[in-house]
Amino acid sequence: FVPQAIPVETGSVKRERLRVAIEEDGKTRIKDRYVVSAPLSGRLRRITLKPGDMVEQGKTLLAVIDAMDPSLLDPRELAQTEARVRAAESAEMKAEANLEMVQAEVDHAQKDHDRKVELFERKAGTKDDIDDAVMKLRTREQMLRSAKFAVEVARYELDSAKAALIHAHPEENSSGDKKMPEWQFEVFSPITGRVFRVIQESAAVVQPGTQLIEVGDQSNLEIVVDVLSQDGVKVTPGNRMILEQWGGDHPLEARVRLIEPSAFLKISALGVEEQRVNVVADFVDPPETWKSLGDGFRVEAKIVIWEEENVLTVPTSALFRSGTEWTVYRFMDGEAVLTKVKIGKGNALLTQIVEGLSEQDQVIIYPSDKVQDRVKVKLSSGPEESGTKTASNP
Repeated sequence: FVPQAIPVETGSVKRERLRVAIEEDGKTRIKDRYVVSAPLSGRLRRITLKPGDMVEQGKTLLAVIDAMDPSLLDPRELAQTEARVRAAESAEMKAEANLEMVQAEVDHAQKDHDRKVELFERKAGTKDDIDDAVMKLRTREQMLRSAKFAVEVARYELDSAKAALIHAHPEENSSGDKKMPEWQFEVFSPITGRVFRVIQESAAVVQPGTQLIEVGDQSNLEIVVDVLSQDGVKVTPGNRMILEQWGGDHPLEARVRLIEPSAFLKISALGVEEQRVNVVADFVDPPETWKSLGDGFRVEAKIVIWEEENVLTVPTSALFRSGTEWTVYRFMDGEAVLTKVKIGKGNALLTQIVEGLSEQDQVIIYPSDKVQDRVKVKLSSGPEESGTKTASNP
């Protein structure tokens, strides 16, 4: 009795680019958004703006607050308004100091970039050095943009607080009694952008600090991807991020800028509690390629934590444990030959081979329990001749 050969599928050991990535869903987020609040007490008129409307800094009227009967004014309001002026002055000084610091970092990053480009042209540097310098420069430029936004908002807050302080003083008539003031306070947009949300649309009596409307710059987007905390420790600023399934024809490129220092609890779709952390990235592609994206749009993100060319790889589906060691079955002269291997980096499809296999070796993928060392095997066939199976990077 001659046992029949077991049909198997095979894959090739070959050299190619290997990429290890963390794959998660993410979303876009406006970097700098601003919630406009009432600077003083009064009667708010109905806000007519709608989400999506364009606003221009210092020109678009967001809200109008009419004077209120002085008998209804809280006597503490004047002191609170004065305190807000002092706080706004401090915030403006802090924002301007931060802007100077970030500007210095941008200048330093620009000089470092120029120096590395010069070294590369003299064959004394590498392309990776230039890529790192470009990433650092772009990151600093994004920080500079946010710092400028913070200064603009701080100045707007200070101007609003000073104007509110003037209007907070009740007027008096000739007999010294408080009379009904005849002013109206106009709230203009602190930035150029769009309306995202109208918080207080209806007319109402408002107090200082009442949130009215949210505005932001849609062209200044970032990507936020929450990953498992054990994956988050593998991510570093500068890692490449590939964005797919966002609605466009081609994937988008981004670079990780920040891994938030604090994780949070999230319940998975299966009801499992997970500790996750946000990874924040900036677009590398020009804004024209992703201008159709808005705030909160879904993307599928691949965070590349390791990537290398010309790596000796084997299909991951060929690997299995034998005791404490990794092994594969090589397809040799119609037999399955058990072979011990040492592996390196890997993903769901391909794994790096450090030792044990050579290029062009054929290995059995998805071996069944019928496959044993030195058992006769043959290539399986179906509606289409299977031949040699291959795997590729995600």
